[in-house]
Amino acid sequence: MRNLIGTYECKADAKGRVMLPSALQKQLAPMLEQGFVLKRAVFQPCLELYPMAEWEQLMHKINKLNRFNRKNNDFVRRFTAGVKVIELDTSGRLLIPKDLIGFASINKELVLSSAINIVEIWDKNKYEKAIDDAATDFADLAEEVMGDKLEEGNELS
Repeated sequence: MRNLIGTYECKADAKGRVMLPSALQKQLAPMLEQGFVLKRAVFQPCLELYPMAEWEQLMHKINKLNRFNRKNNDFVRRFTAGVKVIELDTSGRLLIPKDLIGFASINKELVLSSAINIVEIWDKNKYEKAIDDAATDFADLAEEVMGDKLEEGNELS
C-alpha cells in the first residue's frame, strides 16, 4: 500500500455524493477495483475511508481478539458500528450514507485529508477547529510521539 498524500476541500451534494479530487483519484486508482470501507472514526468526529486491502489487514488483527472477553466483544461492536462497503461511481463520486453524514455532522463543505494509508472525511468547520485546537500542542505531541524514536538500525553511541 502506498502512502496517500494531500488535503482537499470538496463539496457534498444534497444526496451526500462527493466528487473526489483528481489528484486523490489518481492515488486511489490501483485500489478502485477492490472498493473501500467507510466507517466512523474512533477518536474524532469524522469518517475514515479504508482501501479494502487496508481494511482486511485491520480485520485480520481484530479477528484475533477473544470474543468471549466482554471488553473485546464491546470493542468489536463499537468499532464496526455503521461500517459500509463503498465504491466510486462511474463519475468518480463517493456516496456517503446518511447515518455517517449525521455522525460526522457533514454539511456541504468538507475536507478529505490523507492519514497515511486511509482518508479522513471531515466537515470543513470541524476539521479547521480540530487543526486549530491541536496547533498549540503539536510541538509537544511531536516530541512525545517521535522524539525518542530511532530509525531502525541506528543506535546511540
